[in-house]
Amino acid sequence: MRYKELNHAFYVSKEWLALRKEVLRLDKYECQMCKAKGYYKRANHVHHVNTVKEHPELALSKTYVDKDGQVQRNLISLCKLCHEKVHNHRQKDPPKPLTEERW
Repeated sequence: MRYKELNHAFYVSKEWLALRKEVLRLDKYECQMCKAKGYYKRANHVHHVNTVKEHPELALSKTYVDKDGQVQRNLISLCKLCHEKVHNHRQKDPPKPLTEERW
């Protein structure tokens, strides 16, 4: 199976859907990035701090232990905009425009 198919299978699994709901409830459906900035926005995404692709062993873990031995959140509730911001920061090259301007 290709990674994309495995990834989809994970995100529709009963285990993930139950954990996702648990994390959203834990965070009171509040975007944790917005909350850190002092305002409220409803969360509708659950973000893996440690990506499933790079750390499959943490895919269903709410926490992880960092390099300093501290327990950190692995799954956090985010709004759509913050989730997109987080993932865009991971891109090595900025996305190319859909259409190229020509003068």
